[in-house]
Amino acid sequence: MQITIDLPDDLIQHFSRDRLAREILEALVTQAYQAERITHAEVGRILELPSRWTVDAFLKEHHADLHYDEADLEGDRETLRQLRAQATNSTP
Repeated sequence: MQITIDLPDDLIQHFSRDRLAREILEALVTQAYQAERITHAEVGRILELPSRWTVDAFLKEHHADLHYDEADLEGDRETLRQLRAQATNSTP
């Protein structure tokens, strides 16, 4: 979808015209992520970022906190327990 908007010259002078469309897209994606309208994976797809690590770096650079709560932490802890148990059981 293409959208046309009028931006004041006072604002435009602070941006590179060559990168303006990308900077607006990045700002909109960052805001949508912070408002929990899009997911981490959607950030990567929309911006065509190559990996989840690149998405993490992008979000960090744009001061957007990762959505990670206690349930996520517990899930990660359980995964770690399972991996440790597998490693212990597979050791000769």
